[in-house]
Amino acid sequence: MIKILRVDHRLLHGQVAFSWTGYLGANCILIASDTAVLDDLRKTTLKLAKPQSCKLIIKSVEESIEALNQGKADKYELFVVVENIQDAYRLGKAVDRIKNINIGNVKPHDGSHVCKLNHSVNLTDREEEMLHELKSDGKEIDFRSVPSDGARKL
Repeated sequence: MIKILRVDHRLLHGQVAFSWTGYLGANCILIASDTAVLDDLRKTTLKLAKPQSCKLIIKSVEESIEALNQGKADKYELFVVVENIQDAYRLGKAVDRIKNINIGNVKPHDGSHVCKLNHSVNLTDREEEMLHELKSDGKEIDFRSVPSDGARKL
């Protein structure tokens, strides 16, 4: 079961590894990242950051889409993490079973501005359009860094 898809440019760190995993009751974290999957040092670092009670899977976005649509992770309480809005959009459009998307931390990048719903999120106009499109597709989108923050819905 897919608990939530989170966007966080840092991927796996204290907030994700402990706050979110515990809050969601997740027993598996899927990192869907085209860059992390190719970086052995980063993969090692991500593995060290995960809670002992959780399984960690690191796949490309396309491999993640395929695995999720084929039900390969159905036996897990799954927490999916991506590092940017574009990857969340790709997953959200391709995987119907993703119902909840959390926008946590998105660093400033070309053409971005601070989001009104969360000061830790920087979005371009196109990324805002992508999120509105996902919302129109029936995805619930909230902005918060940690579970104890009040969820601000798109």
